[in-house]
Amino acid sequence: MSDIAAHPGASAQPTPLTSAERVNTMAHYHRAEIARMAGWRDRLDRTTNWALTAAAAMLSVSLSTPAAHHGVLLFAMLINLLLLWIEARRYRFFDVYRARVRQFERHYFAQIFSPQPDFASNWLLILGETLRTPHFLISQRVAFARRLRRNYIYVFALLLLAWILKITTPELAARQGPADLWQMAYAAAKSASLGPAPGEMVAPVVAAFYAVLIYVAYFTPDEDAELAHGNVHV
Repeated sequence: MSDIAAHPGASAQPTPLTSAERVNTMAHYHRAEIARMAGWRDRLDRTTNWALTAAAAMLSVSLSTPAAHHGVLLFAMLINLLLLWIEARRYRFFDVYRARVRQFERHYFAQIFSPQPDFASNWLLILGETLRTPHFLISQRVAFARRLRRNYIYVFALLLLAWILKITTPELAARQGPADLWQMAYAAAKSASLGPAPGEMVAPVVAAFYAVLIYVAYFTPDEDAELAHGNVHV
């Protein structure tokens, strides 16, 4: 230590490890990365649980009585959008630690069980550089699209169906006999007013919101990273 302190510009040499020490180091580090990955996985699940709980509560309030305002369901959509944004940020952290665990599984343990010659022999150097300068592997937009496509699109679809049911039920109840579909849809849209905003404005905004969600979920270019290796992922 005194030599290093006396020469701050000198590069420290790595500590030599015996074979047993190297194996122990790899095992403990792998266990630590699994723990960090599991911690962020738990945070993802919590955010999803909050979204489901909020959606279920808003559905219960809105559909429990005809007097309940349809704006409750629109508010639920906004809450889920906020939670989705938070979960996408958490997913970026989870993806970093998941990638490190997968590097161990693919390059270290798989090589023990099923050796292949010269299979990514420099993976430890790459892993070391990610430890020196950690950085996200995917963008916020890609993380947002993945979580939306895998989980939240179904919650949003359920809220949309409930909202349509809420604004069309009074119109269906008031009609006697068959009615023109377009006339009924227009009448339902008029009943979707929200405060000073008329229904003719609210309905197109909701439709545009869902069009954007579908586009982001299914037309956002993905950044494969670890997803390129197999189709089973934590």
